[in-house]
Amino acid sequence: MLLKKKQHLIGTIILATLFSCNNNPKPTERNSHAIVSTIPNISYSVPNYFPHDTTLFTEGLVFYKGELFESTGSPEDLPQTESLIGIDNLATGKFLKKIELDKSIYFGEGITFLNDKLFQLTYKNQVGFIYDAKSFKEIGQFNYSNKEGWSLTTDGKYLILSDGTSNLTYLDPTDLKPVKTLSVTINGNPQDSLNELEYIKGFIYANVWMSNSIVKINPANGQVVGRLDLSLLTQDARNKNPDAHVLNGIAYDSTSDKIYVTGKMWANIYEINFNH
Repeated sequence: MLLKKKQHLIGTIILATLFSCNNNPKPTERNSHAIVSTIPNISYSVPNYFPHDTTLFTEGLVFYKGELFESTGSPEDLPQTESLIGIDNLATGKFLKKIELDKSIYFGEGITFLNDKLFQLTYKNQVGFIYDAKSFKEIGQFNYSNKEGWSLTTDGKYLILSDGTSNLTYLDPTDLKPVKTLSVTINGNPQDSLNELEYIKGFIYANVWMSNSIVKINPANGQVVGRLDLSLLTQDARNKNPDAHVLNGIAYDSTSDKIYVTGKMWANIYEINFNH
């Protein structure tokens, strides 16, 4: 049944509880830098939330032609997870699988659509996959020199890749070669651990891995100009599913002008409303 909860998530939450989780979504030793509090906070509300399959270890979230696509990873310590790409049904919470990688070889990462193609990264293989956006048949592969692949988005001209560092790599969609690198900074310091990406009205929004925040990046200079603190959503997700991992996933539906977020193995996808 479609959940239409017209309410804000409110309540008093102890910060120590919010940030005490030690769940590790990826087998890496890197820790995220703290986000400097002088960056303006972006106020938001939560007009709706929807069911989400809690077996999905979210790596990418994106709208394409009115449908919400999700890509997932498959950590070895979570044998129930798979590296998949499919469509989320917001009304039912069902996930319609379209693509599956061999998880003994690949850990699926972020996705995006451009020029009637679907592009997918893998975590440590330094290889990406290209699919026909209609049939979902594989039509090519590409390699990248980044040590790891985390997420993809597009500004309509280039693919934009995150790799867990403070750099975003722009790729030419025709030959998948790097065009430029954007160094992301916050108050003049590198903002590393950039994860899932979404391009919204001229700005890049990025989940910061192992935090409850999404940062807003000016692509003209790489400066972080705002942040969304989604601690309340993270706490709500863990209240509903104690096995929930970190916040990860932001998708923009340009047709309805709505934005949706979720996390790894969260019980809900949340519609969030803010000035964008």
